[in-house]
This record gives sequence, structure tokens and C-alpha cells, in this order.
Amino acid sequence: MNDTARELAAKLIRNFNEVELNAEVRAPLYETLCTRLASGTAAQKLGASIDIVAPGKCSCPYHFHYAQEEMFVILDGEGTLRVAGELLPIRGGDVIFIPPGPQYPHQIVNSSEAPLKYLSISTRDDPEVVEYPDSGKYQAIVRGARGGLFTAIQRKENSLDYWDAEP
Repeated sequence: MNDTARELAAKLIRNFNEVELNAEVRAPLYETLCTRLASGTAAQKLGASIDIVAPGKCSCPYHFHYAQEEMFVILDGEGTLRVAGELLPIRGGDVIFIPPGPQYPHQIVNSSEAPLKYLSISTRDDPEVVEYPDSGKYQAIVRGARGGLFTAIQRKENSLDYWDAEP
């Protein structure tokens, strides 16, 4: 490959079988090997990640997005989609579509005895607010125009008055 082709490949192509995976563990419920695939690419409005969830574990808390839409492609294994108060069986080959909004809080649970591997694809709408119904938390995320990031996590009861500390 020439230099131009190498640069294009670096900006446009990721092979999820060849990326370095990071262990994210929070006992006793959460354990996954994962990585964000779009980081460092030319992607501007799409995010993608790969997760391999350990048997009996979850990759993240039950949540929903106010702005971001998500799609999950189950690559290998079986598990459970916890969504809108229901438990739905999922397996390799399933494609799951989760629109934004409080109608579809969701969580993928590996309820099997083997690893569960899935690809997540999402819009990266900005700003974003994520709500966590089990814990009553909210997360606000704003990606700056210059690549900066603001994120805050709190509960409603910790909110400040609009005029707090203003002159």
C-alpha cells in the first residue's frame, strides 16, 4: 500500500477482531471486554464499539438516551435484552434497534454460560442526556467543537437553582 492508501485505511477502516480490548469490571454485576471503534477515525456522527460480556454479567447499567439512537448486532452467544420493563431473549444474528427516549430503557445481559459478543452502533448526537432509572441518575454530555468534553452525573435532588451563586 502507498502512503495515501495507508492514511485512508487508518481513517476509514477498523477490524474489530484485531483491536485491543479493555477490561471493564465492576463486581458483582458488570464485566466486559470492549473498545470504541470510531475513536481516531473520520467518523463524525456515528459511534461504534465491540463488547464481549462475561457469562452472567452486564456491560452497562439500565439506561436510556434522550438524543442518541442505538443499534446492537449480536455476533455470537445468547443473552437477554432488558427493555421497557421486559426481558427478551437475544442470540447471534439478532439486530436490536433502540430509539432515543424514555419508552425504551435498555440493558444487555449475558444470561448464558458462554461469552456474549455484540457490536454497538450509535448516533453521537450532541448534547446528550442519559437517564439511569435503577439509580435515579442523569448524565449530561457535551462534546466541544474543539474536541473538548463536558460530562456531569448527578441525581435530580442534587440540582441547583438556576440563579444559584449568580450576582
